[in-house]
Formats: sequence, structure tokens, C-alpha cells
Amino acid sequence: MPSGEIDQISILLNGYPDAAMMVRGDGSVIAANEKGLGLKALFEHGEADPIPDMIQKAAVEKTVVVGPVLFKGIKGEILLEISVMPQVDPSGMTSGDLLVLSHDVTMERNLRSALVESRQRYKDLVEVSSDFAWEVDENETFCFVSPDGALGFLPDDIIGRHPKEFIIDAEQYQPLPFLSDRALDNVEVWMKSSTRKDACVVVSCLPLSDENGKWCGARGICRNVTEERQREAALRSAQEREYLLGYIVNSIRDELDPLNMLTKAATATSQALGASGCRIYRKFSENEFNIAAEYGDTANTAGIEALLGQIGEEIGARPAEIGPWRVLVTSTHYRQAINGGICIWKPIDSEDWDDNLHILIGDVANQIGIANEQIANHERIINLSRTDSMTGLLNRRAFFEEELPRRFKRLEHNRKGAALFYLDLDNFKMVNDVHGHQKGDEAILCLRDMMIEFSRPRDAMVRMGGDEFALWMDGMSTDVMIQRVETILKASECLRQFSGDDEHPLGVSIGVAQYDPDSGENLESLVARADAAMYEVKRAGKGGYHVARPCEPGNSGEAG
Repeated sequence: MPSGEIDQISILLNGYPDAAMMVRGDGSVIAANEKGLGLKALFEHGEADPIPDMIQKAAVEKTVVVGPVLFKGIKGEILLEISVMPQVDPSGMTSGDLLVLSHDVTMERNLRSALVESRQRYKDLVEVSSDFAWEVDENETFCFVSPDGALGFLPDDIIGRHPKEFIIDAEQYQPLPFLSDRALDNVEVWMKSSTRKDACVVVSCLPLSDENGKWCGARGICRNVTEERQREAALRSAQEREYLLGYIVNSIRDELDPLNMLTKAATATSQALGASGCRIYRKFSENEFNIAAEYGDTANTAGIEALLGQIGEEIGARPAEIGPWRVLVTSTHYRQAINGGICIWKPIDSEDWDDNLHILIGDVANQIGIANEQIANHERIINLSRTDSMTGLLNRRAFFEEELPRRFKRLEHNRKGAALFYLDLDNFKMVNDVHGHQKGDEAILCLRDMMIEFSRPRDAMVRMGGDEFALWMDGMSTDVMIQRVETILKASECLRQFSGDDEHPLGVSIGVAQYDPDSGENLESLVARADAAMYEVKRAGKGGYHVARPCEPGNSGEAG
């Protein structure tokens, strides 16, 4: 090629800002601009694939061929966009020469990749940090919602609608985050979900403005924290129940007297639960619940005992309406056995009992069940300490130290009379010597049964020891007293069946002392008169009764 033509080609190539070469159809380089020298060297050393193929294709097809070529450089990869264009002579025919132009798109590619990566990163972070993103336009309606939708709604269900349609009590939010003219962060908003359940959503937003600074919308993200708030509410409820239960339990434990435990429990339960009243029951037989303690307004509460009987083995508290009250009642247990119940009530026009109180009253019932058992055990222990193990009657200590002083004091107050019978078996030793102690025990029990038969439920009976008994009868006139002692003496003939022999029949000697509150006699004197009267019968030959001489007013009294 003449040098003049080459010079013209060089001038042409130098006007191109990136690397450029002119090549023949066989691939030989005719000329290259300054930036194209490096490309020429790579091309001539066979390191510029796939440029040769592009040249061949352009020469054969006589068309422009464009494609990317990637080179490994010292500072990393270099991406060139190569264009191979056949040259046309003035006659319109291709000359066989081809112009190879390159454009370095490395930076563009890197920027594009960085932008894509940045957008993806931003998208990922938004999705991770929120449940949905949104945007509101200048018309105050949603114009964008995350592709997955929000709160169970699809984007199409939300777009074009006003935020107030989804917010519960929207008027209480000032400003409304979705329409805010200032940035807001983590504002809690209660919204409606597609399932018609309330959802607690934390909203963060940024306002949008046009070139004149006028508000034209807002965008932001939302995070559904309903489960978190439910867990927090459940934890607060559990803590509140624990606190209230602790208060009630401590009130019970602080009471040293077991018989006062339930009174304290009823008071503490009613006060802690904000109830109008509370009643605690103890179970004594099948479907028989007796009131053990109560507190508050107890009027018009008839029917609770029947409700307890209906509950049976049912687990949990049962709500009901009784008279003017809204009632919550549950049974109490100890080792899976019902031993009582507890009931609270409030006015019927108040709100229903919430689930928290259902749980709490159940927790209280568990503690009351334990307290009921403790009281029952206490009563059993007291009963054992006060009764004779064989007959079940009061023992000597309980009779003289507890029962008689209490009854004596009551008679001093109500000014009514009484009678004290002393009974002692005659010839009892012969029964044991001849028939053995088992027969003697049968004779003792026979006398006990006879005393029970001819006494009243309010009377007090005691086995003082061995074959000695006593019977206290309140409100006993002289005539009735004589009639009663003669009846007992006649009935005692049944004891003869246990006699040791015919010459020593088993019988009973009875000493009687009558109490007159106007006499001013003390308890010790009354007991002494009854005891002396009984021994008077023994001295007279046994098998009878003797009434002690009345105690004169102002005199301690002596046995007659």
C-alpha cells in the first residue's frame, strides 16, 4: 500500500479516542493509532481472541461485526467492545480492508455490576429489616407495596387505597406515619390484617417533596411485631399472676393459726383480683360443700354450692351468673381428690372474666386445696389429742381443760342450769379377770353406746380413764335430770351379760351434781360434788345413783 494512503489511514485512526487498527482481509495489520499499538501487539501475538474470527466473519459476510473481548491485565480484567467494519471504496465496493475499533467498557461494566449489587444489597436489607415496604403518592393513596404484599393482603388489594382504611383508630396518630411530613422512626400502629385480626406494626417513614419543597408523598418500611407484643403481654400477665399469687400465698402462710388461713385467703384473693367478694368452701361429703371463709359483699349468692356440685372433676374455672353477680368458681384438689372450692364474684354488668383471671383463680385454687388439706390434718390431730382412742369420746384432758370450762363460762353468761353425771362400772375387774380384756373392752363400748343413746347431740361425754365416764348435759331441769339418770340406770342392766360371775354382776354407779348459775359455784366445786356423789353410791352397795346436795349461794358447795 502506498505510503500516502497509509498516512491517510493513520490520520483517520488517530482521530478515534480509543484503540483502532486497520487490517487486511488476511488479518495483517496495516496501521494502528497510538492507543491501538497495544491491541496490535496482542493481535499479532495471537492473544486477542476472538478478534481474528470477527475479522474473518466481517470480511466474508461484508457486514459490521460487534462483540466483547476480555483481556487479562496487570490490574485485573479489561473488557473491550470490538467493532469490525469492512471498508468501502469510492465505487461502493468493499476494498478488502477492515477497520477495527475498540471501546473500553471495563468501568461501565464495573459500575453496572456495582449498581446492581448495591440495589440487590439494599433490597435484601429492606426485606430483612421489614415485612413490607410501601410508598404513598400525592393523592394520599398507596402507589407501591412490596411484591409479597402486606398483612396477608396482595399488593393489588392495597394500591390505590387510603392508609386509613387499614389502620385501627387512625385519628389517634398525629401525624399518621403513612402521611407524615417529617421523618418518623419505629412508630407502633395497630392495623387490620386480611384475617380480620389486629396486627401491631412498627412503621418508619421519610416524606417526599417536589422541586418546590411541596409534600408529594412518603415512603417507608413496616415490621409486624404482633407476635412479639403478644409474647410481651403474655410475659407481663404471667408476672402479674405470679405477683398476685405470691401476695395471696404469703397472706396464707403468714397466718400461724390454720383455722384462720382460709379467712386470710378469701380476703387476699378478693382484694388482689378486684372482686366484690370471695368465698372458700370445704367438702365434707359427696356434693356437700360447707362455707369455710368468705369476704366482701355476700348477699344474693345462693346457688354457688350447687354449681360446685355440678363441676365435679371438671378442670378449670367455670363462669356463671347468679343473681346480681358474675361468678367464677372452681373446685380445689389435693392429690386429684376434690376437697373444696373457691368462688369470686363481681357485678353482672361488669366485663367478662378474662383468660388471665381464669388461670390465676386456678393457681389460687391449687394453694387453697393444700390449705384445706392442712386444716383437715390439723383437725385430725386436734381430734386425736382430744379423744379417747377406743371409744371416740372426749378424753379427760379435753373434757376438764377445754370442754367444761367453755361450757361453764357460757352458762354463767346465759344463766341456764346443767347437770354433771359421773358413771363408774361396778365389778369391772372381775370381767377382765374371768373373761379377758377383750370382753372388758366390749363392756366399755356397750356403756359408751348406752350413753350415746340416752344423750343429746349437744351433750358432752368423756371417758376419764379405765371404767370411769362422765356426761355433761346443758339446760337440764331437776325433773328431767332424775328421769334421765333413772333411764340410764335401768338401761345399764344390759351390762350384766359381761359379768364375771352371778355374785359380782357388772353394773354402774352414777353420781349426779346439778349446776345452778345463781349459786356462784365454781367448776372445781361442781366436779367435786359429782365425784363424791358417785362414791356415795359405791359405799351404799353399788348399782344405783345419788344426787349431790345443791350448792348454797355464796358457798363453794359440798357433796351431799
